[in-house]
Amino acid sequence: MLSEPRSGRLAAWGNALLAGFVSPDDAVLAMVGDDAVHRVEGLPGEAGPVGLTLAMGRLRTLGVTGLRVALPAPGHPLGLSGPPEFNARALEAEEAVVGFGAPYGLVPEVCEAGPEGDVHVEVLWHCLPVRAAPPADVPSLGEAERELAEALRDATRVLTRLDVAGSGPVAEAALEAYRARAEAGREVLAPGYPPRAVRVLELAQRVGLLISLAYENGHGGAVSASEMAARVEALRPVERTARRAQVAAYNAYVEERERG
Repeated sequence: MLSEPRSGRLAAWGNALLAGFVSPDDAVLAMVGDDAVHRVEGLPGEAGPVGLTLAMGRLRTLGVTGLRVALPAPGHPLGLSGPPEFNARALEAEEAVVGFGAPYGLVPEVCEAGPEGDVHVEVLWHCLPVRAAPPADVPSLGEAERELAEALRDATRVLTRLDVAGSGPVAEAALEAYRARAEAGREVLAPGYPPRAVRVLELAQRVGLLISLAYENGHGGAVSASEMAARVEALRPVERTARRAQVAAYNAYVEERERG
């Protein structure tokens, strides 16, 4: 969760483009990020895969006025509204973009190519029909912020007691890299998002980093089976809460539009 999900980048900058806050070139550059190329296949009216600029124009023509994010996990269809085929594809990819205003969604298929040291990433977004219904289990920004703060406090107490909060050179390097990115003034969200959404997403990303470090650092001081189980039980709800907060932040633009 330290890095942005591709669905988050596409939805955030797609919303900014649909609202006229950014140019198509700037939006596509932000959507692609460090990847080599993104294309969209399955769009009504298009015979084959097309670039993001044409795809966003086509979605606008089809009636899409906003984009939401889904970050589902097994047993947790976060942000999804159906039908089953779309949900299954999104669950396999662990992310998706859901259109607002017209029943279309996008699921990424990621392909890596090239020799070691020179690998480039290509992404093919599959356009599929979605059900026009409220997304599953997405909290409001206020709820997400409160839940995240509470879950972080509870988990920190348990992880500190088990000595698995993250330590050592690898953890310190990851934390330092995150601080450097934050200090560089990177854009957390695209133009047009409310400040609270930026704040919630930043907190969710920081929590995601701590969760990743706790998992990657092995068992730390949790040497018994019961202590290892306690570590997993402490991390699981925080991870779920952080994903919910992340989706709430990305979806804030559409939620504000729905409220008028």
